[in-house]
Amino acid sequence: MEKKKIIRIARKDLDASLPIERTLWKIKGIGKNFAHALRISLEFGVNKKLNELSEKEIKKLEDAIYNPEKYNIPTWLYNHRKEIETGENKHYVESNLVLKNKNEISFLKKIRCYRGIRHQFGLPVRGQRTKAHFRKGVTVGVVRKKEAHKKGGK
Repeated sequence: MEKKKIIRIARKDLDASLPIERTLWKIKGIGKNFAHALRISLEFGVNKKLNELSEKEIKKLEDAIYNPEKYNIPTWLYNHRKEIETGENKHYVESNLVLKNKNEISFLKKIRCYRGIRHQFGLPVRGQRTKAHFRKGVTVGVVRKKEAHKKGGK
């Protein structure tokens, strides 16, 4: 049987020569901790590569990515906990994640809450200081007295 070099999981082409955890990091919405939890819940070896998996195991891995609650992955690893509409814990991947984040930001803007207003004006949302950063092209620096320097005065 020939080993594949690229395997498609969750609508993303992945390098099959890397270990499973490292490969899963490439999928938007899956970080190091979530990839580690997936590998442990599916009982794959630490150094097992993606091209060593059978078709059945790849299908199981993809199902675990889309339905982590079936595989006993802790809810605190999900990227959308206690959603506004339903109150459920969900984990979104790839384009679903991007769409969900856009919808949440537009909802915040619509209700005109503090976070929504900060998003609207392109300012930091989470309390960062703005004296030196977030200037949008305007530089602020020291202004020298050019005339005083040339004349030899103060």
